[in-house]
Amino acid sequence: MNVNLINSILPIFPELVVLLSSLVILMTGVLANDKQANKYFHLIAFFIVVMIFSQTGLLYNTDIKVKIFSDMFIVDAFSQSIKTLLVVATFLVLIISYSWFIREDNTKFEFSVLILFSLLGMMLMVSANNLMALYISLELASLPLYLLASFERDSLRSTESGVKYFVLGAIASGIMLFGSSLLYGFTGSLSFSVFANLHSLSSGALLGLVLVITGFCFKISAAPFHNWTPDVYQGAPTPVTAYFSVVPKIAAMAILVRFLIQAFGGLIHDWQQIILFVSALSMIVGALGGLTQTNIKRLLAYSSIGHVGYALMGLASGTLIGVSGIIVYFTLYIAMSIGAFACILYMQREGEYVEEISDLSGIAKTKPGIAFALALFMFSMAGIPPLAGFFGKMYVFLAAMESGLSTLAVIGVLSSVVACFYYLKIVKVMYFDDIIEPLDDVESNTLGVTIVLCAVFTLLFFIMPTPLVSYANLAAGALFK
Repeated sequence: MNVNLINSILPIFPELVVLLSSLVILMTGVLANDKQANKYFHLIAFFIVVMIFSQTGLLYNTDIKVKIFSDMFIVDAFSQSIKTLLVVATFLVLIISYSWFIREDNTKFEFSVLILFSLLGMMLMVSANNLMALYISLELASLPLYLLASFERDSLRSTESGVKYFVLGAIASGIMLFGSSLLYGFTGSLSFSVFANLHSLSSGALLGLVLVITGFCFKISAAPFHNWTPDVYQGAPTPVTAYFSVVPKIAAMAILVRFLIQAFGGLIHDWQQIILFVSALSMIVGALGGLTQTNIKRLLAYSSIGHVGYALMGLASGTLIGVSGIIVYFTLYIAMSIGAFACILYMQREGEYVEEISDLSGIAKTKPGIAFALALFMFSMAGIPPLAGFFGKMYVFLAAMESGLSTLAVIGVLSSVVACFYYLKIVKVMYFDDIIEPLDDVESNTLGVTIVLCAVFTLLFFIMPTPLVSYANLAAGALFK
């Protein structure tokens, strides 16, 4: 009995650590009620995330495939690799948010609690093997995100972004729940394992599948369900925006991949056209929407929409190479995106954060290090070789070409060319425009270290890409066994 209990608990040990740690911080923070002590909870969250990373690393095994809780929860190489990415991205966000807390004198322990609860939901989500488990974990991940978006309660813009995110998120959840009920009604099961044995879908089940995919498209901010993204990115506090740009997207994309490849991989003809359309539209909207933006956070919002389109290209291929390309793409995107937001947090004038692109005029003359790092991230997002972003796009483009999706690959290349305009516009403003007013001198070791780490990874990835590619291939292979 004890052995069986241990075998059931061991696969979810990282999730249990997050849950218990979150509850301890929550209760301690409420009872302490000390504003000066709140910043230490943020530091505690650092160590918790590091501990979770060590646990996911210890449990990682390319041959593992464990199903527990009546097959509702699965642990395999794919889920473990995605959890590792989630933990790394969360750790980087906690690092860059520390200086923001100190600067804003906004050290609320609730921030760390919300981040950890959201991380818990996403870790459970990527291991879901059942629509009920998926929906519950998705809501556990989403509810803290709504609160994080409106974390600055005295800011009208932040409150507005939280309300928009909540209302549209509730609609998307309702659509997904309705789709799940249709799948259950027409197939008689909620299990991915049962779905994998289906040879065809009735019209009702197919409608359910479409509705579930629609809900996922909102969560990853794919077009045409992207309208919330620019407003939420602009209104949310910058560390929260950095979190939104990476962590929820990775988790939602990962479970979408599992849902379609593992559960409905044999029925690719029923969903491939949907993913093709959403991928192409996301790349086009991301490229064209960013051209008219003057706020850098809104610009990065449209950039993220485009990047989701590129990643969906790998899913549309329905192959191991495509899924591997998605893992590689998002691994590289973590460094590019969080590095860019760390640079934004470094940019202050008269004690206020600057977000308008025009505010960056000529900063290369006064802040050459920050200007170089931000230019590096912009070039990488544009896909300029030999930076990391080029390799991310190359892998998903190759997957599309090998699957005969040449038209989608051409749309991706053309969208990348168009998007280069607004990435290069930022570089042009920093290096060639006249200085309007110099930025403040900001001392922040946490921001500096994060920017350096992300920049070095982005710049030098081309030297040793093989370990990451091999790791991604092993993780993706778990879905095709």
